[in-house]
Amino acid sequence: MKVTVLIPGVLRAATDGASHLDVDVPEPATLGAALDVLADAYPGLDRRLRDERASLRRYVNFYVNGEECRRLSGPATPLPAGAEIQILPSVAGG
Repeated sequence: MKVTVLIPGVLRAATDGASHLDVDVPEPATLGAALDVLADAYPGLDRRLRDERASLRRYVNFYVNGEECRRLSGPATPLPAGAEIQILPSVAGG
C-alpha cells in the first residue's frame, strides 16, 4: 500500500534532498511499518526519527492525515491507503 511521507527541510539531507517520499508499506500498514521501510532506504533518517529501540524520538512529531500520532496509537497507528505522514522535528533555542 502506498503512502506519502513529507520530509521537512532540516531532514532532507538524509533523503538526498527529497521533500516527499512515496513509500510502499506492507500490511498491516502502520506508522512503524512505514518507518521500517524508510529505515531500510535511508538509515541516516531513521537515526533522527527513532532511538535504538525503534521508539519514536520525543522531539519529533508525526502526523498521519493531520492527526498527531501520539494521541492515536504511536507507531501502531494504522495507515489508510494513500495516507500522508508529516514529520515535524521540534525547534528549540533562544
